[in-house]
Amino acid sequence: MPIVIPEELPAFKILERENVFIMSNHRAETQDIRPIEIAILNLMPTKIETETQLIRLLANSPLQVNITLIQTATYQPKNTSAEHMEKFYRTFDEIKTRKFDGLIVTGAPVETLDFEEVYYWKELTEIFDYAKTMVTSTIYICWGAQAALYHFYNIKKEILPKKLFGIFKNTATNSHDPLLKGLDDSFYVPHSRYTTINYQELKQNPNISILARGTRCGISIAKTNDNSMFFLFGHTEYDRETLKSEYLRDIDKGLDTSIPSNYFINGDQNKINMKWNSTGNLIFYNWLNYYVYQVTPYTLGV
Repeated sequence: MPIVIPEELPAFKILERENVFIMSNHRAETQDIRPIEIAILNLMPTKIETETQLIRLLANSPLQVNITLIQTATYQPKNTSAEHMEKFYRTFDEIKTRKFDGLIVTGAPVETLDFEEVYYWKELTEIFDYAKTMVTSTIYICWGAQAALYHFYNIKKEILPKKLFGIFKNTATNSHDPLLKGLDDSFYVPHSRYTTINYQELKQNPNISILARGTRCGISIAKTNDNSMFFLFGHTEYDRETLKSEYLRDIDKGLDTSIPSNYFINGDQNKINMKWNSTGNLIFYNWLNYYVYQVTPYTLGV
């Protein structure tokens, strides 16, 4: 079954060219089926790129999925047109009485700030609390994962001596968890961050299970034991060229960013080894199937 998004959304034409199974709202309304309702709180500055990446992964499922894009009301994005935001995004106030089967909270380029210094922190914590009662299962990505762990468990982030940047090998620490079903013994995850979570602190928390980690990147995937929250510290949603774009952007800004590890083939910036594609597809497919569709009520209610 397809992903359901407006035809006017830029992702529609991009994914249609890729033969991703998508469906317009108009066509979806003619089908007698209870679709899965997924909300995406997009905190990334590259709104269109991020929404396209996530929708692409959510479309890799036999389920019909309706997407609701959410923005914070307390911060207006600078890199995406007001017209796009007005047309395709809703604020928290507009959706806070609705229930969703799933929610995805992206990362944000505010890692080095204390959480309370983030302009929209109060609104974000309200969304976190809302998700606990109104959403079946939530995925928190990168900074979003660190923010959720801090809010719910007071687990603090730590500044890394240098940006963790590249593609890193991971091993499952719980290979039987359904989220990792179908993944190889070793798999690769992109990381792009300046902060980390202490492994021992997370491991000792009785509410959380670590699912995958790497020697160089540390923890990549964790979850709460009730399966209501998943923490992805990397970016399995990234496209082939995303790290390259970030690297060139950092260099243009004069930042001391190293070439992304294990990414370019023989150092050639025109040749990229995309070795995380199956990982991203399987993780989001498994989340939708095992932790959303299989456990969500048939009638969502309000």
